[in-house]
Amino acid sequence: MNRISEFAIGLLFGLGLIVSGMTDPGKVLGFLDLAGAWDPSLALVMGGAIAVGVGAFALAKRRTTAFLGGAMQWPESNAIDKRLVIGSLVFGAGWGLAGFCPGPAVVSMAAGQPKAAVFVLAMLAGMAVVELASQLLSRSAPTPGEPHS
Repeated sequence: MNRISEFAIGLLFGLGLIVSGMTDPGKVLGFLDLAGAWDPSLALVMGGAIAVGVGAFALAKRRTTAFLGGAMQWPESNAIDKRLVIGSLVFGAGWGLAGFCPGPAVVSMAAGQPKAAVFVLAMLAGMAVVELASQLLSRSAPTPGEPHS
């Protein structure tokens, strides 16, 4: 039953992205073009998403289990660190260059848009590089209390 619910929620999310125009890179790039032919309609989509998110998080914080029965898992830290800032900058640059963010890119790729497929492959490659770099750096970093060489 969980898989059916997960599929239905994903389908609803994908349809929402299509209806809102988030899967159209031209619309996204028009929103980001503040000095040119700015399209403010995406601001309404974002405002609606924020309103739904605020309500959903307020409800979720009062629960100990998810609606489908799993445990609620919250981040252990809310610190703004170098990794978060760099990741945000890379995300924003990718969004501004391609007109896609991850969810709409996957929906667009499933709809057969070649540009979206290239974006998703590049996104996955970037995630793999970050994971590999993180593992390499954590292996080379001294553990607390260990003398530096």
